[in-house]
Amino acid sequence: MSVGSPTHSSNEASPTVMFIGASITQRDAILRAQAGGFRVVAVDGDPHAPSLALADAADALDFRDLDAIIAFARRHEIDGVLTVGSDRAVPVVAAVAEALGLPGIGSETAHVMRSKLAMRARLSEHGVPQPRFARLGSTSDIEDAAARVGFPAVLKPTDSGGQRGVSRIESLGELQAALPSTLSFSTSGEAILEAFCPGLELNVVLVVRDGEPSVLTLSNRLRPPGRGFAVGWAHVYPATINAVERAEAERVAAAAVKACGLLNGIAFPQLIVGEGGQVRVVEIGARVPAGQMADLVRHGTGVDLVEIVLLQALGKPVPDDVALPRFEQPLGIAFFTADPGPLRTGVVRSVGSLDPVREQPGVVQADSYIEVGETILPVQLDIDRRGYVIATGDSGDHGLEQARKAATFFRVDVGGAGR
Repeated sequence: MSVGSPTHSSNEASPTVMFIGASITQRDAILRAQAGGFRVVAVDGDPHAPSLALADAADALDFRDLDAIIAFARRHEIDGVLTVGSDRAVPVVAAVAEALGLPGIGSETAHVMRSKLAMRARLSEHGVPQPRFARLGSTSDIEDAAARVGFPAVLKPTDSGGQRGVSRIESLGELQAALPSTLSFSTSGEAILEAFCPGLELNVVLVVRDGEPSVLTLSNRLRPPGRGFAVGWAHVYPATINAVERAEAERVAAAAVKACGLLNGIAFPQLIVGEGGQVRVVEIGARVPAGQMADLVRHGTGVDLVEIVLLQALGKPVPDDVALPRFEQPLGIAFFTADPGPLRTGVVRSVGSLDPVREQPGVVQADSYIEVGETILPVQLDIDRRGYVIATGDSGDHGLEQARKAATFFRVDVGGAGR
C-alpha cells in the first residue's frame, strides 16, 4: 500500500502510530502497518488482548484512564492515533488526538457518532430519516417511551456495542423486564427505545475527505432469527436492491455522515430499506468497521481501508486512486456460528485445519478464533461469531452460497451441551 512507504529519509525514524485497542479485530491492521514501515504502539484494557504482543510497545490501560493513555502516547512521541473495529475506542482516539494536537475527528463528532441518543438527536435536527425513538433512564420512563415509540421495538444501551443489551420488545411487560439489564451495559446509565422497522438491512462504508463522503460499498447485512436477531451473521455484496433504492440509500447515508459532522474518516452507517423503498438510518459509526467489513471492501472494490486511516491519522491527503473503488467483485461472507450455523454448541475439544475450507471454490479468505476449551454458544452477540469464510461468485448470493458450503468443511469437535 502506498502509505506503506512513509516519506522520510534513511536517517529519519519511522512514523509511530498508536492503536487504541489490541483485540483480534486490530491484528491485521497492526501487522500491515508494521509491514508498511510504521512503528506501532498499542493499548488495551485487557492485558491478555491478543494483539498487544504484536505491537512494538504496548501497555494494558483501561480506556477510561484517559490521562494514562495520553501519557503513554506522549512517551512514545506518536505521529498519529487510530482504532480499527472498536466503537468504544472512538472517543478515546479523538481525545488523544486533541490532547497531542494530532489529526482526528474531534471529541464532539466522536460523541455524536458513539452515543445513540446524540446521534438520533443530530439526525432529527437535519431531517435524516430514522425510526421513532425515546430515551429511558429508569423504569419511570417506560410508559412514556412506549407510548411514543410503540411495539414492536428494539431496546439498546446508548453507548455499548457488539449487540450487548439489545432486545426486541413486543410489550410493556417485556420492556419492564429487559430495561434493568440493558441499562447495566451503558456507561451513561441510559437506554434508547427504537421502533422496529422491518426490511432489508444494509451496511454502508464511506470514505470522507474534507467533508465530502464517497460511498464505497452497500451490502446486505443478514441476521438470524431468535435472540441473535441483531447480529450480522452473513454479508452479501453488492446489495440486492434496485437502482432507485440504491440512490436513496446513498443519499441517506451521505446525509447522515454530514449531519454528524465527520470531516475526515471512515463512516459506517447501517440502514433499513423498508416497504416502498423507504430508507432509514439504524446506526452510524466513525471507524473502520469490524465483522470483516474491511475485507469485504478490499476484496469487493480494491480499496484498502487500513491504508486510508493510516494516511488520515498522519494528516496526509488521500488521493482518488487510494480512496475510490477500482472494480466490483461480488462476494459473500459466512461466519462460523452455531444455531443457526455450521458449529455445534458445547465445549471445544479440538479444532481442525482451515486448509480444506480455503481450497473450496471461490474462497479468498478464511480464519477462525476458536480455541480448545471454550464454549460454543448459540449466536446472540457479535462475539459468538467465531471465524468466517469469504468467497467470491457470479453474484453476491452465489458468493455467500460458496462461503457457506466451504464452512461445512471446517471440523470442530465439541462435547457437552454448552451453557
